[in-house]
Amino acid sequence: MNRTAGRGQQPKGEDSGARSDLLLVQRVQKGEKQAFDLLVRKYQSRVLNLVGRFVRDPEEAEDVTQEAFIKAYRALRSFRGDSAFYTWLYRIAVNSAKNHLAAQGRQVATSDIDAQDAEQFEGAERLREYDTPEGILLGKEITRHIDEALQALPEDLRVAVTLRELEGLSYDEIAQVMECPVGTVRSRIFRAREAIAKVLAPLLEQVDHER
Repeated sequence: MNRTAGRGQQPKGEDSGARSDLLLVQRVQKGEKQAFDLLVRKYQSRVLNLVGRFVRDPEEAEDVTQEAFIKAYRALRSFRGDSAFYTWLYRIAVNSAKNHLAAQGRQVATSDIDAQDAEQFEGAERLREYDTPEGILLGKEITRHIDEALQALPEDLRVAVTLRELEGLSYDEIAQVMECPVGTVRSRIFRAREAIAKVLAPLLEQVDHER
């Protein structure tokens, strides 16, 4: 699975990006609406991509994304910088997506296990072996299987693994977004990786056999 940031590490330049975001937030709080437009431009595609992982209809995903930014704008006066702006924004986006799904009658699942050292999960390591130039040959097929596996996951597991594997957030940041302990985040990611690995296992075994 592709990663947008190193494991447990912040992307290069993120500290300066967080400071820049905070300055923009402060300008919005002083009444400069144009500053919020800059934040929207910076994060719109990332938030839309995140929401689209849960709200499959493109038009609905755009509506939910817009709703998330509206909620963020209205709540911005209460933002004090206790967390990074994008972490705060992602929490709003995730909650907006979950509320949208709940309004459609989809129940949000909450299930966890106590999984210590989830990063050592063998299946997850094996998945990363195929995130190589050779593995690109299987790109479309693997992507399809991963997408299907993600959609079959309970909501809490899907949110956690999406934020980790696709958005590159750290465990602490995911805990802030999902408003739960870091240990719960680890267990959710463990279960999600395990489920995805089971779906991919037949495909990867076939590839191993053909090598």
